[in-house]
Amino acid sequence: MKRTIGLPQAVALYIGSVLGSGILVVPGLAAEIAGPASIVAWGFMALLILPMALSMGFLAARFPNAGGVSHFVERAFGPKAGALAGWFFLASVPIGGPVAALTGAGYLTDALGLGENWRFALACAMLAAALLVNAAGMKLVGGVQIAVVAAIVAVLAAGIVGAAPHLSAASFTPFAPHGWLAVGKATALLFWCFIGWEAVSHLSGEFKDPKKAGIRGVVIAALLLGVLYLLTAVATIGTASYHGGAADVSLGRVIGMALGRAGGIITGVVAVLICTATIISYAGASSRLAYSLAERGEAPRAFRTLTKRSATPAGGLLFLAVCFALVMAVYAGGAVSLSQLIRFPNATFILTYICGTAAGVRLLKDSPWQARISGISCLCSLAVFPFVGSAAWYALAVAAAFLLTAYLRSPKHRVPVPRVFAADPEEDDRR
Repeated sequence: MKRTIGLPQAVALYIGSVLGSGILVVPGLAAEIAGPASIVAWGFMALLILPMALSMGFLAARFPNAGGVSHFVERAFGPKAGALAGWFFLASVPIGGPVAALTGAGYLTDALGLGENWRFALACAMLAAALLVNAAGMKLVGGVQIAVVAAIVAVLAAGIVGAAPHLSAASFTPFAPHGWLAVGKATALLFWCFIGWEAVSHLSGEFKDPKKAGIRGVVIAALLLGVLYLLTAVATIGTASYHGGAADVSLGRVIGMALGRAGGIITGVVAVLICTATIISYAGASSRLAYSLAERGEAPRAFRTLTKRSATPAGGLLFLAVCFALVMAVYAGGAVSLSQLIRFPNATFILTYICGTAAGVRLLKDSPWQARISGISCLCSLAVFPFVGSAAWYALAVAAAFLLTAYLRSPKHRVPVPRVFAADPEEDDRR
């Protein structure tokens, strides 16, 4: 694949992957759970999650490959473990993409007073746009991501600055109305605002300078996101915008204080941009993972198809398009709600992190401090996994399907091919 991703594009891709729909709802929900003390949870997670981002950056810099986490795990624990880690990630995106699209579309259609049909249509358009941008090539993806991320940060910064005059010291008292245990619950919730570092590792094979883009890119993105998240949390708490049952739309209230009635619409537009940026990053990552798995014989051969012009994994993008269509059709039929869809990819995403960071401990052992960072990340991911609840069944189903397929494809279970014997023993050996 072509090396077209420089440092600015890498930073934009990292931010676009991590800055997902969580910032739209999590600051208000965390404040509702723990009150003003949720700011402690934000600070704690901003520090704690940095090792996770760095571990993915170190691995991407050392072992750039379209397989991303799957490639890292394969190098550390063998082909089958790597393929299983790859399928955990590949099983997450076909559901996570529609969830992000429906979330962003819902914000805008609600602000405009439009119904569910408009929300569904806009979500489909967002998914299609993400696939088309990826089909055009990673050079275009990087440019689009820079523009989208810049617009998102500008609007959020304007909203935060505009809300500053409305901050009140009284909003920070009592500081911990629900006790310090509630801060722990809020911390678990905030974990979802920092997931996404693993997605860009699948694009590391297209970095112009893997060490520069992989490590500097992730550090710059982590610092920018940490500041942005903390300021958003301060604005949400200081303006008390999460009160009155408005925790899930508190960001709209914050921006509305600065921009008036247009704030709701602007928030909706920002939500669409945020979620589209996330889908673009994950679509690019998963399509390249599909290509890598097919190259290793762990996915259908059709996934190896590349476009002639931009060397984009067309097979992987077509697979995503089919999956997106199926998930959206199921949602439109009323068989599953958005809240139910959200639960499915949770467990597989965390298992992807557990596998990747465990691989980092082994692969980075020549640098003790890098290996320790990966170890801390692995322990953090393991600590969060028990909170996924019933979503663990989806991850178990993915693992069971993979193991069953591997078992049936093993040599002793293949159908034997009749051997044709030759009259000449030497000719028989050659055959």
